[in-house]
Amino acid sequence: MLTPQQNNFRDKNDISGIWKFAADPQKTGEKENWNVKFNNAIKIAVPGSWNEQLEAEGLMHYVGNAWYATDFFIPKYFDNKRIWIRIGSADYYSKLWINEKFVGDNLGGFLPIDFEITSFVKTGENNKLTLLINNELNSDTIPQGISSDEYGEENRRREETFPAARFDFSPYGGIHRPVYIYTTPIQFIKDVSVSTYVMSSVKGKIKLKIDIENSSANQIRLYITGNGATIIKDFSLEGSSFENEFELNECRLWSCDDPYLYKLKIELLEDENCLDEYSLKIGIREVKIDGFNLLLNNEPVFLKGFGKHEDFPVIGKALNLPLLIKDFSLMKWINANSFRTSHYPYAEEWLDFADENGFLVVNEVPAVSLDFRKTNEKTLKNHKDFIKKLIGRDKNHPSVIMWAPGNEPNLVGEESYYNGSGDKYWKEICEYTKQLDPSRPVTIPNCQRAGKDDPVFIHSDVVSLNRYYGWYENPGLLDTAIKRFEEEMDYIADKYKKPIFITEFGADTMPGFHSISDQMFTEEYQSEFLKKYCELIESKDYTIGEHVWNFADFKTPQHFRRVVLNLKGIFNRTRDPKLAAFTLKKIWGK
Repeated sequence: MLTPQQNNFRDKNDISGIWKFAADPQKTGEKENWNVKFNNAIKIAVPGSWNEQLEAEGLMHYVGNAWYATDFFIPKYFDNKRIWIRIGSADYYSKLWINEKFVGDNLGGFLPIDFEITSFVKTGENNKLTLLINNELNSDTIPQGISSDEYGEENRRREETFPAARFDFSPYGGIHRPVYIYTTPIQFIKDVSVSTYVMSSVKGKIKLKIDIENSSANQIRLYITGNGATIIKDFSLEGSSFENEFELNECRLWSCDDPYLYKLKIELLEDENCLDEYSLKIGIREVKIDGFNLLLNNEPVFLKGFGKHEDFPVIGKALNLPLLIKDFSLMKWINANSFRTSHYPYAEEWLDFADENGFLVVNEVPAVSLDFRKTNEKTLKNHKDFIKKLIGRDKNHPSVIMWAPGNEPNLVGEESYYNGSGDKYWKEICEYTKQLDPSRPVTIPNCQRAGKDDPVFIHSDVVSLNRYYGWYENPGLLDTAIKRFEEEMDYIADKYKKPIFITEFGADTMPGFHSISDQMFTEEYQSEFLKKYCELIESKDYTIGEHVWNFADFKTPQHFRRVVLNLKGIFNRTRDPKLAAFTLKKIWGK
């Protein structure tokens, strides 16, 4: 479904706020009909992770079932409209009841959940919403999960975390983005797909596909407003789908330096009677790979920026608009032009702001650290489902220049990954991604343990490397680290003949720790580490970018190598700069 919006034909009400909440560690809630009423309810803010918000209730590291409830009012004028609910994200599995009646369930976090609730609500009255959320993961899910027992069975106790996780970020639970009640007309514009192409520096082409729901309409009218003019185009409509393409002369292209957005308004008409309208902002730009170059509008571009996390004290992974503004302002200050949504899709507001401010985004699926001893047909299906939902949500954002359908597969370093299973899996995943969107390159960041012959390189358009020589290997030995990394990069470039993107490199740093020698965890070591990596990366003609890990310190599961946080941030968790921030600002300001 399209992002809800408010206009003459559609309404949108935000019902986020203070809701009722109850943990259900014994998973008895459904049997005891908590969808009707649950006892011992406490209050929780939505959006917001339950972890730090309810630490005093013992939920800092809670993994399991939890229940939410709230009342919401449906105005009488919603009669004769289709009424929907959008839950921005509920991580990771959820079940919804409206007025004590089961509506549906959803597997997969980080993306919106839409249900039509027309037949479940009463207009002119208060209505009751109950939501069950579970943040447990397993081998079938994306991302995959792991248990303490599995760590023991695999003889990997030294790698075990609490809560147990296959990834190095907190497995937050909760409703992490706003919840909307919204309407559409009975006949409505269901989906819009916009692809853009650059014909010259002053001419662009737009390919448009529109899907209609339950429609007797016979006409589509387009308004394209921008660059001092409004173009109106009328087209006949037959059936429930419309496709067309047209050129824009005297076109103003979208770029990092000039992120110009046109406004596209679509009207659905029946004999000149408007049934529905939908508007979106579009940027005319084109992304290509040419040899060792990444081209934006046929000009080479070099990516400077970060891997990031949606993470902040108390709110956890929740959308926080002041924090969004703060993070973008810091990225501008440091002269970054891009970021990767590591390791999951971010809230739509992040992409809207990237569109408006000329940031380039590598959009990542949460298939992080897939363990190919555990993958199966359900894993593959859930992986594909997630890719389809992600592309469906984010395909129209000009800022999104690349899809990352996974990150660091084979982190466990199993030899069986190289017997053809890894190659087969990633071939299918990459082909599926390109089939859904052939307009953007595909990449899968590779980890050090998977090595320089990872099958993901065969199926990626861009070879992405996460490397920590000088930290996890060759600790404290920066010259040795740089030498090893250069040898590996040269080998990969020569073998695969594809552009190389360094998607992660960094060093944990305690703010306030200092040394005049190469001493790990000091601010000077992080600064020198990043400086030498950037010098090496920028010296190669086959590299297209460098993303430092990480933008800001972030919460992780407990492990002896983590002092509460992953401390590789250039900024601390509350966004105060470390010494390395000033070093990067100088390097990227050249």
